[in-house]
Amino acid sequence: MSTKKILFKSSDGHLFEADEAVARQSTTISHSLEDCCAKADDEFLLPNVSGNILSLVIEYCKKHADVGSISEEDLKKWDAEFVLGMDQPTFFDLIRASNYQNIPSLIALTCQTIANLIADPNEIRATFEIKNDFTPEEEEKGRQENRWAFHLSH
Repeated sequence: MSTKKILFKSSDGHLFEADEAVARQSTTISHSLEDCCAKADDEFLLPNVSGNILSLVIEYCKKHADVGSISEEDLKKWDAEFVLGMDQPTFFDLIRASNYQNIPSLIALTCQTIANLIADPNEIRATFEIKNDFTPEEEEKGRQENRWAFHLSH
């Protein structure tokens, strides 16, 4: 059985080919194919996505398109490893690309990763390189005045 291939062209001119099932991880691409605006052999130009980011997006989508061959637990582990150690500029480009292409599961993964990174003020400062200009007393006063924010259930 022949699988339809979809071509993607990144902003820097790199071409990528993926199975239609992989491409359909993108709601935008899926709708284009369903609405007959595009055919499977058309080339999708992604002017806001560089080649290195598009390769990451396709890698992610390939793994998620093949859900039946991997357990949910193994997929979650793979997802965690996928974003682990990614430098900040690449990570934020990945967020923008997942949003631009409307890939819900990748949007959820990247947003949850950010939420995990900024779970407390010290982590926020470290992640975004923000200088702490509060004295320990001022910081404690702020924590006491806003206790509710530090006791949210996750």
